[in-house]
Order: sequence, then structure tokens, then C-alpha cells
Amino acid sequence: MSKIVIIGSISMDLVMETNRLAEAGETVFGSQFSMVPGGKGANQAVAIGRLSSKNDHVEMLGAVGNDQFASGLLENLSQNQVVSENVGTIPYSTGVAQITLYDNDNRIIYCPGANAKVDARNFDKEWDIIADADLVVLQNEISHQTNLAIAQFCHQKGIRVLYNPAPSRDTDIEMLEFVDVITPNEHEVKELFPHRDLEEIIKSYPNKLLVTLGTKGSIFFDGNDIQKIPAIKAKVVDTTGAGDTFNGAFGYAISKGLSFKEAVSFGTLASHLSVQGFGAQGGMPYLKEMKESAYYEKTWAIK
Repeated sequence: MSKIVIIGSISMDLVMETNRLAEAGETVFGSQFSMVPGGKGANQAVAIGRLSSKNDHVEMLGAVGNDQFASGLLENLSQNQVVSENVGTIPYSTGVAQITLYDNDNRIIYCPGANAKVDARNFDKEWDIIADADLVVLQNEISHQTNLAIAQFCHQKGIRVLYNPAPSRDTDIEMLEFVDVITPNEHEVKELFPHRDLEEIIKSYPNKLLVTLGTKGSIFFDGNDIQKIPAIKAKVVDTTGAGDTFNGAFGYAISKGLSFKEAVSFGTLASHLSVQGFGAQGGMPYLKEMKESAYYEKTWAIK
């Protein structure tokens, strides 16, 4: 049994598909508009929830606003095997991401709304939930001070923390001491460690710094060798949420006792499947779909 707590953002994604990007002052036509559940925290929770078994406990902590989006977002978590009963509702707007899909890629503007009000200083029973976890998953769509307080608490209690520093901010480096795995992409790692060579950086953090490289896969140092795990080619429908799928699946695999390298490969397969569906969560695979893939390794032995 795995007990995983995800603390982060819960948002509604407003997705516009277009064949042409507007220039300044210009209006262009979109080909399709959709509203789909999102937020990096909720995305990673759903990625984990879909892979989980009935014996696992996957719980989301965060906040939604008192508006038309909130109930649907909480119901979506529950439908994906994520406990949401301790998500707060506050008199504020729910977080919203405005996403433009163009040329098989995405451009995102994010308004945090209620997510910006998630504050560890107001936690009560949340600390008990966190203390009972095997793994805590964090991202950067709630405040740095809340993330840091949670990471320090977990460090003191010996609870593993997976930290995805996205979107990046100047204070991310303060988290390094208190987390077990940090997963920046190639742009975020440059923000963390400016003017340093990538391979030099990852050698400083064996089995801790995992850098995702998009279509080139991911890279980390296992203490002896630099490990490069290639991406799996896919017919891309929508890349939104691919990174969140990777992080969620990686964290779930770690909680099930897979080695660091095995967990990276597991996350790579989940991400490969996710980009073949629409929306941040639409393509996120269930464990059954993972096992049906030709790329699934039987040695992973996740039940």
C-alpha cells in the first residue's frame, strides 16, 4: 500500500486550439474551445490516482474558489481515485490556466486564484495527513513559503518529497536541502544553476536531480554513471500535462519500490501515452493501459 499526498494547484484549463497565432492587436479564429480540469498539483494527483490500486491512498491538499468551477474539479479528483475531502473552499476565484494549442505544442498563461491562498500557516489536520504519507509531491503553483514549510516538515519526519519546480522561480534553490528528488526541465535547471554545465550539475546530486529534456527524454546521475533515458516516439495530440504525467508516474513507481532508473522509465512510458490524448489529464494512462503497451517491462511488477 502506498500513501501519497499531493499538495498544489487545482485549476480549470481553458483550452483554445488554433491554426494561427495572433500578432499584437490581431484577432484570429480558433478551431475548437474546451474547458478541462488542470492545475499542476491536480494533474499529478490524477496521474497517480489512475495508476493506483484500491489498496493505495492518494490524497490532494489545496484550495478551490467559491465559483462555478470548484465542484466539477473536486468531483473529477474523486472520479480518479484521489481523496479530495480536505481540499479547502475559499471566497476567491478558482485557479485558471489559459492554454493555446498550436503546431503540436502549448502556450500557457496561468492565474493562480485560490491556489495562491494555500498557506501552511493555516494548516491544522493537514499536518497529520502529511505526517502519515510515504511520499509527498510538490510543485510551484502554490507559494514558495508553503512549499518550503512542507518540505522542512517532511525532512524532519523522514518523509520522502518529490519536488517539481515548475514554473521556476528564484527561490527554488532553497528547496534542495529538504527534498529527496527534484525534477526540473532543461530550462528550469538553467534557472537553478546558471552558468554551469548540465552533466556537472547532475553529478553533484546523484539520484536526486532528474532533468527532463522533452522529446530527448531525461537525464540523471546514479552515483557511478550518467543515465540518459530516451523518450518514446508518439503521435502527438496534445503535450499539455505530459510533464505532470511523468512526475506523477515516477513518484508512484518510487512508492512501489522500483529503482530510480526503473521509475524514470515507468514515467517515460506514462508520458508517452499521455500525449496521445487531449487535455492535461485526458491522455493520462491507467495501469492497465501501461501494461498493455509493448514498452511495459514485466520486471516492474506493479500490481
